[in-house]
Amino acid sequence: MDGRVSTARRATSADVARLAGVSRTTVSFVLNDTPEQSISAETRRRVLAAARELAYAPSAEARALGRGHSTSVLLYLPPAGSLTEDIGDIIERLSVLFDEAGLSMVIHAWTRRPAAQVWSSVTPAAVLAWDLEDDDAERMRRNGVRGVVSWTGSDVMGRWITGPREQDIAGVQVQRLTSAGHTHLGYAVTGGDHMHGVSQWRFEMLRRECTSRGLPAPRMLHLPAEPGGAAAALSTWRAENPAASGVCAHDTTAALAVLSGMRQLGWAAPRDLAIVGVNDSRAAALADPPLTMVALDTDVTARYIVAVITALVQGAPAPRLPATAGASIVDRDSV
Repeated sequence: MDGRVSTARRATSADVARLAGVSRTTVSFVLNDTPEQSISAETRRRVLAAARELAYAPSAEARALGRGHSTSVLLYLPPAGSLTEDIGDIIERLSVLFDEAGLSMVIHAWTRRPAAQVWSSVTPAAVLAWDLEDDDAERMRRNGVRGVVSWTGSDVMGRWITGPREQDIAGVQVQRLTSAGHTHLGYAVTGGDHMHGVSQWRFEMLRRECTSRGLPAPRMLHLPAEPGGAAAALSTWRAENPAASGVCAHDTTAALAVLSGMRQLGWAAPRDLAIVGVNDSRAAALADPPLTMVALDTDVTARYIVAVITALVQGAPAPRLPATAGASIVDRDSV
């Protein structure tokens, strides 16, 4: 075959057509296996051979045009401060599970650009975002994005993440502390504005859990992630809540901030204050003392996300809610 293409750039369908001696339309018909087209076996062989020789891979946009619809899922990452080990694990599982479902995941790092500029450049079948304004979500749907969900949104997935999933976490935290005799609890959180919504939902679930058990409402402990500031915040909080003996920490960072502040004050866990964090991590195991944590089965979350998006893309009914978020306790030495 004639018409070689430089290997310095990615091959296009035009290159395949030139090498095979056919039109680009014929290349599209062959590579997309378009039905009801009379293409000879010899022509099909030449096109496939040219595509192999040029290592041609259609872009997501080209595949979408060939099929009449896109199969890409845009994953719009959360801000860096929200990227926990658990979220990293979920993203890895999503990649595998979307592939099994016949969808391809495209990752876009968080940016301050308007959401519309991000998704419109990808032409996805679905968008999975950390946080998404309802107006942006509706605009995407009007423009043909079949599945639009967000981690903290009002859609079916967001309601599960911020509702039953958080409730499962709160139940495990409170159960571990009350089983050790702690009935006056606090809720420790660090971080800036990007954590505000999530921390408020978790605090509300902890409040509900304590109420259902006949316990006093947990008291908010907002502390900076540095020793001196953490100690000052902890000292003030304890003076205002002298009966508090257990802390539900928002995550590993919050749990470590409590430990750091306690050390500055000459306190020790669990003697002076027991701590249970969320999203178990290697850092939690290396703390002194090692932190008791809530671990989450990330496969449960990833499978539900994929089930929701697949149903939306296919126009099928929403999947059944998971029976549990897979929250369990990892017992160490801080309780």
